[in-house]
Amino acid sequence: MDNYEDFISTVSHELRTPLTSIRGFAQTMLESWDKLDDDSKKKFLKIIEDQSNRLIGLVENMLSVTKLQPGKDILVLKEANLKYLIEPVIDIVKSAYPTHKFEFDFSEKTSTVIVDKDKFQQIMTNLIENAAKYSNENTTVKVSTEPAGDYVSIKVSDHGIGILPENYNKIFTKFSRIDNPLTRKVQGSGLGLYITKNLVEKMNGRISVISGEGETTFEVLLPVMSVEEQARVKCNL
Repeated sequence: MDNYEDFISTVSHELRTPLTSIRGFAQTMLESWDKLDDDSKKKFLKIIEDQSNRLIGLVENMLSVTKLQPGKDILVLKEANLKYLIEPVIDIVKSAYPTHKFEFDFSEKTSTVIVDKDKFQQIMTNLIENAAKYSNENTTVKVSTEPAGDYVSIKVSDHGIGILPENYNKIFTKFSRIDNPLTRKVQGSGLGLYITKNLVEKMNGRISVISGEGETTFEVLLPVMSVEEQARVKCNL
């Protein structure tokens, strides 16, 4: 999937499915409007809305992938408070997944980091949304921060089917999706974690996953900058 032709082929396939659904249900409504009851109209409109949102997500992810190429996307590193960056993301995801519970265990010892704010929030959105999307209803998604030597550790945990160890590396590759009952019910492009890993590494961080006993945890490690390094970054802003 690394060459241009394979990328275009896969993109075309991913876009075709939601577009076909939108066109099909729109045509049905236009041709049979008077024959459809209100419940059917609402159902079809909801499908069109869901597929439109999926299409928007696909386009956004694919634009993000193109920006990951060398020289295409420049990060702007600034000092930021982790709590103020993560809390809004949790609130947004929470509104989309009302059947889930969300916990945020924030350590004051990890309050400040040097990151690209927009890209960091994109990382957190991908991880927290995935945690809710691929876990069972009425379970808890937990986000936590803590010091980890020369790094700040940010963990996102969920309760779902889990990921087999042999798939730990695979899930971070382009267009990769793990086959299990939960992923079969949820549509996705297989680009979210690929984008996330690349963004984390662009900020000199690392990302890993561990799964077992019904719990899956993604951990992002971002380096802690010294006072001198922080001053150097600020001078270059």
